[in-house]
Amino acid sequence: MHIPSRGWHYAALSLAGALCAFAAPAQRLRPTEVVFIAETRAAMDKMMGGMDVRPSGDVDQDFAAMMIPHHQGAIDMAQAELHYGRNEQLRRIAQEIIVEQQQEIAAIRLALNHPTPPSKASPDQPGDPALTGVPTGR
Repeated sequence: MHIPSRGWHYAALSLAGALCAFAAPAQRLRPTEVVFIAETRAAMDKMMGGMDVRPSGDVDQDFAAMMIPHHQGAIDMAQAELHYGRNEQLRRIAQEIIVEQQQEIAAIRLALNHPTPPSKASPDQPGDPALTGVPTGR
């Protein structure tokens, strides 16, 4: 099944919400599942709080103020998948979500002439070990 690229983060949000809403009691979950669910819940809570903006009188500013945390929430959940997930297809999708949502945030900031913060590597993507001296082993 093919989901259009913009639909990936919506699918990730839905999946994460379902996992959190219907998770078994913590004693039945593996430790990595407990941490994954906690991280995705925290990401969703942060996203929802960030999207709750007071109207400024400028629709464009309000839209950007809501969409940036929305996209960042998708990034944060995709990073949790990269850290804890083992399905290589889903991990690739998570990597795509991160790139696409970072691009969306940059485009929103650019449209409003807001500076973009410097980019940084994802925690699971430390860069070339020959340059950083940090092993990447998985």
